[in-house]
Amino acid sequence: MKIREVIDALERFAPLPLQDDYDNSGLQVGTTETEVSGVLLCLDVTRQVVDEAMRNGCNLIVSHHPLLFRPLKRLTDDSIGSIVMDAVKAGITIYASHTNLDNVAEGVNMRIARILGITDVKPLDEHPDGNGAGIIGTFPQPLSGQELLALIKERFGVACIRHNGELGRPVRRMALCGGSGAFLIEKAVAAGADAFMTGEIGYHRFFGFDGVIKLVETGHYESEQYTVELLKDIIRGNYPSLKVLMTGLNTNPVHYFTE
Repeated sequence: MKIREVIDALERFAPLPLQDDYDNSGLQVGTTETEVSGVLLCLDVTRQVVDEAMRNGCNLIVSHHPLLFRPLKRLTDDSIGSIVMDAVKAGITIYASHTNLDNVAEGVNMRIARILGITDVKPLDEHPDGNGAGIIGTFPQPLSGQELLALIKERFGVACIRHNGELGRPVRRMALCGGSGAFLIEKAVAAGADAFMTGEIGYHRFFGFDGVIKLVETGHYESEQYTVELLKDIIRGNYPSLKVLMTGLNTNPVHYFTE
């Protein structure tokens, strides 16, 4: 089996045209006509992830976040350039499935909704083709603000949660977006959501929504941590016998002091 066949399966599930204009999903480094020896899945490509792929005999890394997000002006031993050179020397191909995997109907946000037990879901910002950004749905039973925070903390194993003031009513309609989803807050309000969860909101975006919508910020990595399981399901669903590994590394660059 060639690397191209694995990429084709990923792009059948999440076509590249679904990615946002600013994004750089798709082939990042390497060739596609090589026989695939194994696939390593991750959120972020670091030098340690490349080393992990080499140790495990994987010549394809599939990440959620693109390694090459902005154009490289030079290849040197800086952090990104050295990763690219290490991958090329090792014969490792790197592919990213980012906002196209976010925006597809059964993608990242649907996986988050299912983990939280949200039903009757639809895209929050629906596109004409039925895909869209974010998700909105319903909890089977209304939750208090504290119950919602406790549920998210338990299901996503977050060290801490940032949120705004009390809502003043139970949470039944829930909107969410993995990663940096603050651009969807007003959409969530307009759709009648009681709460909106995302990975990153930002200080100033918390203002003005007390009593309007419960805003919940989990951390970018934490919100998308189950994406590697989604990628595994896509590839295994097409090629059950292919060696597919999920990284054993935590690539979250943010650390928390909880003592």
